[in-house]
Amino acid sequence: MTPRTRTGARALALTGVAALALTACSAVGGGADDASGGPSGSADAGTVTLVTHESFALAEGLLEQFEEESGLTVEVVQQADAGALANQLVLTKDAPLGDVVYGLDTTFATRALDEGVVVPAEVTAPAAEDAAAYAVEGDDEGALTAIDYSDVCMNVDSTWFAAQGVPEPTTLESLLDPAYRDLVVVPDPVTSSPGLAFLLATVGAYGEDGWTGYWAGLRDNGLKVASGWEEAYYTDFTAGGGDGPRPVVLSYASSPPFTVPEGGTEPTTRALLDTCFRQVEYAGVLAGAENPEGAAQLIDFLLSDAVQADIPTSMYVYPVSSAVELPEEWARWAPLAEEPFEVPAADIDAHREEWLTQWSDTVVG
Repeated sequence: MTPRTRTGARALALTGVAALALTACSAVGGGADDASGGPSGSADAGTVTLVTHESFALAEGLLEQFEEESGLTVEVVQQADAGALANQLVLTKDAPLGDVVYGLDTTFATRALDEGVVVPAEVTAPAAEDAAAYAVEGDDEGALTAIDYSDVCMNVDSTWFAAQGVPEPTTLESLLDPAYRDLVVVPDPVTSSPGLAFLLATVGAYGEDGWTGYWAGLRDNGLKVASGWEEAYYTDFTAGGGDGPRPVVLSYASSPPFTVPEGGTEPTTRALLDTCFRQVEYAGVLAGAENPEGAAQLIDFLLSDAVQADIPTSMYVYPVSSAVELPEEWARWAPLAEEPFEVPAADIDAHREEWLTQWSDTVVG
């Protein structure tokens, strides 16, 4: 397995360009109907359309089981990235793309709320109580429900550093050391959700007056900016399988377990837990949904024990439910940051466009 893909399309917040192209997937599942008119004897509850990002994945059979038990047919419409997802939902809010959205994250959740893209729904799954701990600040009506979370962190190729006899970096500040010149690659925050999360980590670490200076230091130390996480990890990273030249990459705290080589006993990479920003993903019923009842059922499904237990191995993030057991290797090799950098949701909402512009001016020129 590999860490989850997080590529993206250029954020509308910076470019103001027209809507991004949409990828629509065919109906998923849909068991054989019987005489009652619904799958496996259930009443036909119609179709519910899930709008999500390209990283959405569940173990084979889970979605089909939901369809069989609910009588719903699920169609999936995918965008490349959380940023592209949010932008598309805003652009189409008067003619929504579907009934329910999954994958709006910390970096864009407030935009969806401000634009009225999502509406409150009655979520009845037991894990809803756990999800409430990750509620978006200011979302008093509960229009967004937390489903999972992760820490976006710098990762290092420990095997490369050992072979070169170079100490591994440990902190944000250490990445400015000349010893790491031309060794670091990050995805563009304008085109990548984890890239934007890392930008926010630097805002949290250095403040509004200092973060651009930090990025200028990275730039001067040979930073490479990739268009998305996939390019950074699989092409530029030395441990990404593409024989890349850079042993320091932005990824996730949950990435190292997936670098244990066949027959090996430990990962070849490590997450730098002093560089992290916590990213929560949310689901919500879309305003104007044709099937809001089915949308609420699907959110309950995403919070079910079966899906929450599947999330670590299918989407490589942490479930919000406290009732499910994490894979054993996560406790050993995918610990969360004890003190991730934080930026208040209101500040993200107020300054996102400004910060992206400042980043581009500083790093790209």
